[in-house]
Amino acid sequence: MLEGYLPILIFFIIAIAIGVVMLGLGHLVSPSRPDEDKLSPYECGFEAFEDSRMKFDVRYYLVAILFIIFDLEIAFLFPWAVVLPEIGMYGFLAMMLFLGILIIGFIYEWKKGALEWD
Repeated sequence: MLEGYLPILIFFIIAIAIGVVMLGLGHLVSPSRPDEDKLSPYECGFEAFEDSRMKFDVRYYLVAILFIIFDLEIAFLFPWAVVLPEIGMYGFLAMMLFLGILIIGFIYEWKKGALEWD
């Protein structure tokens, strides 16, 4: 019964070995030139804060939400393109309505200046 698990065990051992070898090679081969910029802490493109309760700029969150929205749009386009011959004109028109609503929202955000980063 345990013979069925042997290939999985071998796969895990090989995967861990490849990971360790790649990390080791990267550590040995890559140049190490630390400077102030590389060693400075950062988070989300902002300078490091002294106070952890300081407010973030809302534009960062707005850009992140817009990215998620348009990323989800692409996630819906791939399966739609695969089944388009099966769903016919109704599926095509439904997706065009969906894309139209997203494009109107994108134009609105663009006109409001939400994509401008000062």
